[in-house]
Amino acid sequence: MRLYHRYIGYFKIVIDSGQGWSARFAALMKAAAASAVLGLASLFAYAILLIPFTPSIADLRKAKAESPSVLMSEDGKELAVFKRLNRQWVELDEISPHVIKALIATEDHRFYQHFGVDLKRTAAGILRTLQGDPEGGSTLTQQLARNLYPEEIGRRRTINRKLKELITALKIEYAYSKDEILLTYLNTMPFLYNAFGIEMGARTYFDKPAAKLNVLESATLIGMLKGTSYYNPVLNRERAVKRRNVVLAQMLKRGALSGAEFDSLKNRPMRLDFERQPEPVGRAPHLAAHVRKWLVDWADRNDYNLYSDGLVVVSTIDSRLQQFAGQAIERRMEALQAVADVEWGFSSPALMSTHAPAYRAMRRQVQPWAHWWRTQGALVDAFIRESNAYRSLTASGTAPDQALMQLKKDAAFMNALRAEKTRLETGFVALDPSTGHVKAWVGSRDYAVDQFDHVAQARRQPGSTFKPFVYGAALEKGMSPARRFVDREVEIELKNGSVWRPTNASGISGREMTLREGLAYSKNTITAQVMQGIGPAKVAAFARRLGVSQSKLDEVPALSLGTSPVSLLEMATAYGTIASGGELRKPILVSRILDRQGKVLETFTSEPERAMSANTAEDLTDMLRGVITQGTGRAIRSQYGVHADVAGKTGTTQNNTDGWFILMHPRLVAGAWVGFNDARLAMRSSYWGQGAQTALPMVGDTFRQALQARLIDNGARFPTAPEPFFATLWAKVSDWLGWDKPKAESPVRATKPRPAAPPPVAQPPLHEPVPEDVPDMQFDEMQRIIEQARDGGQPPPQGLPPAVVRPDGTVLVPVYPDDGYVIIAPQP
Repeated sequence: MRLYHRYIGYFKIVIDSGQGWSARFAALMKAAAASAVLGLASLFAYAILLIPFTPSIADLRKAKAESPSVLMSEDGKELAVFKRLNRQWVELDEISPHVIKALIATEDHRFYQHFGVDLKRTAAGILRTLQGDPEGGSTLTQQLARNLYPEEIGRRRTINRKLKELITALKIEYAYSKDEILLTYLNTMPFLYNAFGIEMGARTYFDKPAAKLNVLESATLIGMLKGTSYYNPVLNRERAVKRRNVVLAQMLKRGALSGAEFDSLKNRPMRLDFERQPEPVGRAPHLAAHVRKWLVDWADRNDYNLYSDGLVVVSTIDSRLQQFAGQAIERRMEALQAVADVEWGFSSPALMSTHAPAYRAMRRQVQPWAHWWRTQGALVDAFIRESNAYRSLTASGTAPDQALMQLKKDAAFMNALRAEKTRLETGFVALDPSTGHVKAWVGSRDYAVDQFDHVAQARRQPGSTFKPFVYGAALEKGMSPARRFVDREVEIELKNGSVWRPTNASGISGREMTLREGLAYSKNTITAQVMQGIGPAKVAAFARRLGVSQSKLDEVPALSLGTSPVSLLEMATAYGTIASGGELRKPILVSRILDRQGKVLETFTSEPERAMSANTAEDLTDMLRGVITQGTGRAIRSQYGVHADVAGKTGTTQNNTDGWFILMHPRLVAGAWVGFNDARLAMRSSYWGQGAQTALPMVGDTFRQALQARLIDNGARFPTAPEPFFATLWAKVSDWLGWDKPKAESPVRATKPRPAAPPPVAQPPLHEPVPEDVPDMQFDEMQRIIEQARDGGQPPPQGLPPAVVRPDGTVLVPVYPDDGYVIIAPQP
């Protein structure tokens, strides 16, 4: 209190006009000195308070020995490395001595004399700042503090930032030796173009390792540290040369260069060998990106650092299945891209071929998508207006119409826009329904081109792949798979007064069909009638229970045909629930996490939740078998030779916008989606746009390779529902007493028994032999099958021979060459 009154007294004397000028001046000096002491004391106290908010010594020591975490596959292959930055750590003896000399001479020539803070340099920096010429007074140690902890310290010119930087620098000097500080600094410097550290900088600008940098190259890179963008040698060569020469002058001043060397170097031109250094993406980049988000949160909750603690994250992915999926996608997507390029390149809408290789040959004779781009002017204009380039122009004051015309005349921009919009994309995921383990995850055709994840992020209409949920809800309500409906025109009045009239791609047959047939042949009219009997709310609730729980499902009748967008991961999860006998297992990507010594930190499992009855799952699985044996998915057996116990469903949305296929096996469920990122574009022909031609081949190819490699058991069977308790008890009692076991009534689960396959006959030379496992069908279905196989009555390609009638009355109907024949048996 006494000091306070004395301090206030100094100011009273200063303003007291009754005092002499000498007394007032003396009081003023005392007041200024006291204020300075008080200010320094306050600043010191504030600095003490900031200490807990700066990185700890333990954190600094971790950073010094930074070890990134690694994502491993289930079978021991490295999938990804979780690094903080795109850099390659090198030791001091792997760095050119010219780099070290240039750095110390330019940035901190008293580096080996101070303890983190150079008071002379700091004072000089403050003085120049007050004179209007701001110049940093930070030492290498202070700069390292900013590089290591940009978020904790920040880069704004504030007292708060400077104090945090100073405190962290002192901690670094305590935790590191001088050589360690230098080494860490050189490995964390930013050099633009996603390059961090001297090694990546050397490879980016000069295409050589840091050990081989000469004096001029070293001076160029060190010169960039003052301002990487301003002194970027790629874009601002003259500035970069001037800054390089400043560095050379500093090296001369500090004795790192002789006068003769300086004179011979300063006038030499800048020579670059620039090449961006791609960041390694690993074997499963979309999966790694998805897992990284979850791991960051897990590490925070468990006090680990994902980027420095060297964790070993064991995923559920099988690297072999991941590779098979990638190969299948590459093969099919290249073929489909050729189809889209050619079909939209010509004005003729006719189907040109059912063989993809033909389109590859034709692509050399046509400009891809020329017809579409020429006839869809309004949509092309919309694409341009939605681009970042258009928004930038209009934001800078360019009139909208002028911006549109300017970009239309920019050939490079228009070519890039066309390539982006017309690139066909895909997503693929596979999981084990018995554990929930995700076995393969491919988010796009090429992560370097499209980082958007079409497995978990994308939401697209699932089309007919949603129908099993309609039929499953009906089975849960007690409807039998043998329940019959008439394939007829359906009109459903909606709440807004409008009428919904679903149709079939192959037309209305007017015949009775069972529930099983309605799903196998993907009849929209039958599905709509089933939906009428169940109600949209119950169907939506059923789908959510099975795993379609993240996307919004509109509870309207059209939901039965898959109009609500969902993710591929949700659909695969739901099909996994069916395949596992009705138990939902949420998908998991990581099975366990280990520390760098191999100690298991945590394990992860997916606990089953009963989502539907085992009887419903068994009936629904059996109905989905029909899709593979006689419906739209029969190519799985006839073309890809998958003869295991499988079931599945194809899906194609309106105008061929989305193609889907999901295949179920007791130990693997795999699904694929194919389409364009912009849903306003679609495949042109109905043949090539259907899910059986886009998504199914990738799944079938992957399954075939997985079975051949014995990654899944070819003999595994889907689970069956247990017998009722009393029926089992009665059977045991009857057996013990020797009574005949009564026949238990059960719902009809199968269609009419198939007649024995007729003996093979010689086939026309242009076609494949008839597969032995092609199912026989009733003769009155002939026209419907022909129409369905040939895409709604579209004329078959030239060269397709007529149907072959055998002596026994059976008929061989040629479908498309890739699908062989369908055998149709006459009615008895």
